[in-house]
Amino acid sequence: MTNEILNHLWQSTAFAALCAALTLVLRTNRAHVRYALWTAASVKFLIPFSALFALGRTLGYWLLPPIAARQAALVIDFVAQPIAGAVVPVSTRVSAAMVESAGSDLARLVPLALTVLWIAGAAAVAARWGMQWHALAAVVRRAAIATSGRELEILRRLERQRQSRRAVILLISGGSQEPGVFGWFAPRLLWPRAISAHLDDSQIEAILAHELSHVGRYDNLIAAAQMAVQAAFWFHPLVWWIGARLIDERERACDEDVLRRGSAAEVYAESILKTCRFSIESPLRCVAGVTGADLKRRIEAIVDHRGPDALSIAKRLLLAIAAAGAIAGPIALGLAHAPRLAAQAGGLRIGEERFEVASVKANNSGDGPNRLQLQPGGRITAENMLLRNLIRFAFQVQDFQLVGAPDWVDKERFDIVAKADHDIVPGPPGTIGPGQLMLRSLLADRFKLAIHQEKRDLPIYALVLARSDGRLGPQLQRSAADCTAIMNAARGRGGPPPAASGRPQCGMRVSPGTILGGGFPLSQLITTLSQFAQRTVVDRTGLTGDFDLELHWTPEQLPTLPPGAPLPPIDPNGPSLFTAIQEQLGLKLESTKDSVEVLVIDQIERPSPD
Repeated sequence: MTNEILNHLWQSTAFAALCAALTLVLRTNRAHVRYALWTAASVKFLIPFSALFALGRTLGYWLLPPIAARQAALVIDFVAQPIAGAVVPVSTRVSAAMVESAGSDLARLVPLALTVLWIAGAAAVAARWGMQWHALAAVVRRAAIATSGRELEILRRLERQRQSRRAVILLISGGSQEPGVFGWFAPRLLWPRAISAHLDDSQIEAILAHELSHVGRYDNLIAAAQMAVQAAFWFHPLVWWIGARLIDERERACDEDVLRRGSAAEVYAESILKTCRFSIESPLRCVAGVTGADLKRRIEAIVDHRGPDALSIAKRLLLAIAAAGAIAGPIALGLAHAPRLAAQAGGLRIGEERFEVASVKANNSGDGPNRLQLQPGGRITAENMLLRNLIRFAFQVQDFQLVGAPDWVDKERFDIVAKADHDIVPGPPGTIGPGQLMLRSLLADRFKLAIHQEKRDLPIYALVLARSDGRLGPQLQRSAADCTAIMNAARGRGGPPPAASGRPQCGMRVSPGTILGGGFPLSQLITTLSQFAQRTVVDRTGLTGDFDLELHWTPEQLPTLPPGAPLPPIDPNGPSLFTAIQEQLGLKLESTKDSVEVLVIDQIERPSPD
């Protein structure tokens, strides 16, 4: 969340800088163009680019034709009894205490303190403006609706000339508040009764024309949005500067509009000065009056009015390019990264290989032993398997990477017997072999599985060195074994013998609370840790080569075993997984956030009986 907020702030700041540069280029043109640019800079603080990116992804998902997606780099998992023969690890939920052990107290308290300070500041700004709004609302409630009088006659005549779609309610007030528009969608024009005695008809007309210009551009609504930005990002000086520029340009835009519609410059300037002399300026920007901004500069510009320059073709093109880049750019990026529903045939490799024959039956025996086995002759059998586990094994993903599964996928179990027309040779650990590809086709054919791949921002763990000097723990050592030669020599003899400690000389053995291995890279360790930590684990240690290790910890949750099965040896007083990794391996899991590949189930059905 912190990274997202910081990204939003710098993106909005950069966008505001772009708008500021454009206003300099357009400084001799009409003020309403610069006003629109500052409005865009303000609204950008309310709309993250990530929202436009997400919109593009959604549009691309539904509208664009399917394309072949790149092969996913997904995290492998041990499901039931893997074909490789390893012991099934327990699904472990990481407790709050484990997460807390990954960072210091200061790292947790600083974001909390900043959040509290942020909320307190926003509440203080909003409370101040709320009190001012309440005071103005009381003045409006006490005012009387005008049914006659020269002010009302002039107002209605100006509305007819402008062909206004919204009729403004004229309220006559006994106070000294300056003439101003109150309300966002149903505008009410507050007019102090006492000021009329000091103004002639032409001056009243000029002031009312100014207020109708505010109404026509929805200036109160824009000002309210800017106030929301300032309340939410009160600590950012840029939003206050943008607010001042908005007020300045909106008043200059009104001045230009009044003069363009025929009011004499001297009459208009004198009407503003008299209004300042006999009334009080509105304290709120969302109640648009006539005396805002730098009054001296406004009067000088009105008296010296020469008319703004027309927008040239080059400047119009520049504005169009800037608008397209700000809005269409993030949407286009989202379109480019959109997940495609039909892309599974290419990206997820469904239908490449199939079983020759397959039988699928529901298993209603209840919880009990479950296993998935590869047998000679291209035969695969699955007994009492949850459908979720079959999907996870077929696509080699972790449980948290599977999204959108209906409830019955986690409850109903199945027996599968399938045979290929050739022997099935399992691939190396962590790769997609022909058995997985055939199972994918079976799931699509018999369970009507439709699935697509996308990336989502999820919490992950980064595996890093725990010590600043780079020293490893006592139970993680570089391997001296030549596992390629050992495995070649062991063929035909049932595999390599285990080391004296029970640790494989080449390979990995996994059981609840224990990982033993020899001669393997850390990339294999992080895939196993991902399953226990229930998060994606990425290797940021910088370590290369093969290692021998022994890791022992006490899992929070013991595996579900069939009746009479022996409980694996687990030390109830042992360390947690996080502590064991740090003390025994000299490594550490740090909580962070990153983009993670997930599989989203779009459709799945119960299979029809064989």
